[in-house]
Amino acid sequence: MSSERQQRARRVLEVERAGIAAVGERLGPSFDRALDVLLACRGKVVITGVGKSGIVGRKIAATLASTGTPALFLHASEGSHGDLGVLAAGDVLIAASYSGETREILRLLPLAQRLGIPLVALTGAPASSLGRAADVTLDVSVPEEACPLGLAPTASTAATMALGDALAVALFEERGFTADDFALLHPGGALGRRLLRVEDLMRGGDALPRVLDDASLMDSVAEISNKRLGVTTVVDAAGDLVGVITDGDLRRGLQRAADIRTLVARDLMTGSPKTIGRSALAAQAVAVMERYPITSLIVLEDGTRRPVGVIHLHDVLRAGVV
Repeated sequence: MSSERQQRARRVLEVERAGIAAVGERLGPSFDRALDVLLACRGKVVITGVGKSGIVGRKIAATLASTGTPALFLHASEGSHGDLGVLAAGDVLIAASYSGETREILRLLPLAQRLGIPLVALTGAPASSLGRAADVTLDVSVPEEACPLGLAPTASTAATMALGDALAVALFEERGFTADDFALLHPGGALGRRLLRVEDLMRGGDALPRVLDDASLMDSVAEISNKRLGVTTVVDAAGDLVGVITDGDLRRGLQRAADIRTLVARDLMTGSPKTIGRSALAAQAVAVMERYPITSLIVLEDGTRRPVGVIHLHDVLRAGVV
């Protein structure tokens, strides 16, 4: 049975869900116009606000910047005291104010107008001073706040933040923003590690163990021992992968051979080894290793059967991908 506290919490979540849903239901041509303004921006996107709207504005700026749109946050109060210098021709200004009458924001508008900077308003009052002054006004009004007094911004800030996310995601989808672009902007931390590519971690070049399919038993053993991966690729005369030889394959081959002196690589190898393309995410390589289970994968040049490396589970773990 739910406690009274849990019931209160569920009511808050329901009110905020309803607020976000209301904003979604009102989406229309104004959202397309806002997107067009942002896509046409040749400078940076400056988000401004104060109070809770300012905190939401910081988050919107951070999301835009992390998804390929140059953006920063300008506190409206600081803007009135010297920080307006961050605004320049070619920028776009996004102003967040639920009432649309925040004095600190309204003081910034004459400079933006003088510089010809387009203004996008996120407000719960489209007919307010801010709403009327904006080139594009996005309505973030909500049926009610989750605060039982109706005073603390709750559902309204959630809805504004969600609409900011919608703008950011729509922007990076239209610009063709890729996982590679995302990785470039997130080189550190867990996110950056999860976006590492197989080619970033594989053993390639001279470190790649490789023998021809007619290589002798001794040559195959030497290649496995020298490259220290417990495996070697086996290729045909054209250089395409035809199999792999592991330590286990060697033991099994020796057990069943009538005369080990006649053994060559194709007699020892396992055909159809598990492979992955060099441009795949390292996390995908881990998923394949876990599915089978194995500790290494042969890396192929994308779209070919030509081996270019080996990725080992230890290398992936050492890089902190998982």
